[in-house]
Amino acid sequence: MTTEQNTANLGSMSRQRRRWLIAVSGVLALAAIGYGAYWGLALRYQEFTDDAYVAGNVVQITPQISGTVVAIGADNTQFVQAGQPVVQLDRADAKVALDQAEAQLARTVREVRNLFSTSAQLAATLQVREADLATATEDLARRERLANSGAISGEELQHARDAYRAAQAAVLSARQQLAANRARVDGTSVDNHPDVQNAAATVRAAYLAYARTSLPAPVSGFVAQRSVQLGQRVNPGTPLLAIVPLDQVWVDANFKEPQLASMRVGQAVSLTADLYGHSVTYRGSIVGFNAGTGSAFALLPAQNATGNWIKIVQRVPVRIALKPAELSAHPLQIGLSMKAQVDTHDRGGARLPQLAQNVPTYSTDVFGAPDELADQRVRQIIALNRPAAPAEARRKEIPTDTTAMNRLATVRVIPAIHLVPVGRPM
Repeated sequence: MTTEQNTANLGSMSRQRRRWLIAVSGVLALAAIGYGAYWGLALRYQEFTDDAYVAGNVVQITPQISGTVVAIGADNTQFVQAGQPVVQLDRADAKVALDQAEAQLARTVREVRNLFSTSAQLAATLQVREADLATATEDLARRERLANSGAISGEELQHARDAYRAAQAAVLSARQQLAANRARVDGTSVDNHPDVQNAAATVRAAYLAYARTSLPAPVSGFVAQRSVQLGQRVNPGTPLLAIVPLDQVWVDANFKEPQLASMRVGQAVSLTADLYGHSVTYRGSIVGFNAGTGSAFALLPAQNATGNWIKIVQRVPVRIALKPAELSAHPLQIGLSMKAQVDTHDRGGARLPQLAQNVPTYSTDVFGAPDELADQRVRQIIALNRPAAPAEARRKEIPTDTTAMNRLATVRVIPAIHLVPVGRPM
């Protein structure tokens, strides 16, 4: 091969290498420009973490009274509806206490009725004593006129004076007895008399203790962490089992400190679960930031003031709400791993807004029914032990002042009262 041919070949290879270098450089430049554009338009507004886990409420079932477990209505992995009994305690002792409280309420109602009836009786007695006093007054006046003319003896006049003083004392005694009895019933009725209210409170307490032998599920969810056993003697506050409402779960994503600067409440979040992989994407939103880093609330907080300090980038839990429809289609369980990617395009608003609300975040009404039933039972017992024509209604016809009492001319007859037996407890 001649020198000219070698030179030509070398020149051709040099031109070809130069073209390849230009092409590769162009591709790299285009890739860099494309990546830069993608970063500037989208990637710099994305914050990603795979340190995210499903969280939720774990509702503990604890008794409010002591008792022996006689039935367990659900076991681990089973689903229960809100209000469904999950644990039943022996109610024999509570039933006895309830019967005693109801009997005492019935007895108290009858005693208070007797107080109202006694007031009417004492008022009638006062009228009789006043009539006797009026008679003694007239007799004394007549005898004093006759004594001046010598028609009667001094002894008879003295007897008239003694009878007058005795009648006065009888009237005073009757008035005091009526005042003392009325002091126990003034301004009240059978329903709101203090003795009846005290007995009614005892019935309510006994009824609540009786109702609390059945432990309902506060929420609908799956049973977990069951530790209670049949025949076990439990005390108030003893954890028996837990109920997890999986339709109310959320995600706690732990982002690094530098990632938090551009994150705001309400920003959209795309999430994937290791359970379903990338085939299922959840669309959530940020609802709040924890008040401190995870290490600040750890069981053993970091001692950064010690001499062997090493700087570690901290993470802050960010709560992300999930859509109920997506949870229903692809259920999640507490503790599952998630990947979260936050879109930070919208950075308006405060980084830590003071979000407050005036309604309860969580509530249940399964414990309100016993209160209403207890009130109904109290009203029923009072009604069963009241007269057809309440004595306190007649009491209004009896004046309270002494002057009006002196003007009473007739005695109202109190009709006979038929006593209704105490009703049996529900």
